[in-house]
Amino acid sequence: MSAKAGVIQKCLWLACLVGLFIPHILSLDCNSLDFHLRRLTWQNLRFLNSMSDSFPVECLRETKAFELPREILSHAQPLKRNIRETFYEISKQAFNIFSQYAFQSIWEEKHLRQIQIGLDQQLQYLEQCLKEEKDNETMKEMEKDEGKHPGPMVSQPSNLNVKRYFRRIVSFLKDKKFSLCAGEIVRLEIIRCLYYFLRYTAPPWRK
Repeated sequence: MSAKAGVIQKCLWLACLVGLFIPHILSLDCNSLDFHLRRLTWQNLRFLNSMSDSFPVECLRETKAFELPREILSHAQPLKRNIRETFYEISKQAFNIFSQYAFQSIWEEKHLRQIQIGLDQQLQYLEQCLKEEKDNETMKEMEKDEGKHPGPMVSQPSNLNVKRYFRRIVSFLKDKKFSLCAGEIVRLEIIRCLYYFLRYTAPPWRK
């Protein structure tokens, strides 16, 4: 089998697995999605932690501060939609990072597949929830202004700071030529992002 055929087969395998979850996701409302999203995020954290037994001591001298966007760090009680939009961008960027072919020389293929599938499920949950919220907002506006043209939808603020943050991460990986240490440092950084999401979406009695 050629290398190209092998890559196509892996992509089809991933798409089939993800496709199994989509009907279930579409049947959930946003409140249920929050519960499942938190459960799935914990699962992805376990996947990320299982990718390496421990952080290599020799990599400590290469650690880098990527400057996680201040709004993620400072929001004690962020609006649910805002944190979901931010987490959607984080999940998408993390998926792109762990889909890099260069990582196959660092981690076992099964671990990379696990986190790719897990992050893709995360994106499916978030897409459905954000779509539901947007549809509800549109209906409320139409009811309020019944008989009037609703006018153009106001676009949600883009996560430019999050995108810049991940551009710094990708630049670091490229500068280090996707070395073992660079991969381990970025893996811990993604774990940090997922923990922030769990912290901000925890039920009040758990905070």
